[in-house]
Amino acid sequence: MAEGKIVYIASPYAGDIENNIRFAKAACRLAMEEGSTPVAAHLLYPQMLDDSIPEQRELGIRMGLKLLEACSELWLCGSRVSDGMQEELKAAWRHRVPVRRIPCERVAEFLQPDMGGQAQPMEYTGACL
Repeated sequence: MAEGKIVYIASPYAGDIENNIRFAKAACRLAMEEGSTPVAAHLLYPQMLDDSIPEQRELGIRMGLKLLEACSELWLCGSRVSDGMQEELKAAWRHRVPVRRIPCERVAEFLQPDMGGQAQPMEYTGACL
């Protein structure tokens, strides 16, 4: 795997958070397999900020959008575009960051069992709705 262009991974977070995190990780793995370096702000900032507190959610979104400005592409992953993804898409357009649509089925090829060692079903429908 090479570490070429930096790509911003946009996929749903809220709702079915556990499966949405699995999906985002799979999207990152796909980017790595394609020779890119993925950035997934929605996997990073919720570890430090509480998404249920509006001020902290807004801070995380602002920091993610700042990261997006430095990326070569925005990857819009899955078929459902959340409100947060819509903001990321608008920011990409404003900053002339190219947008690439990544179908749910392509990301699903990279789903892996959870990190606790328990086998998980390898199908996913959350971001495909």
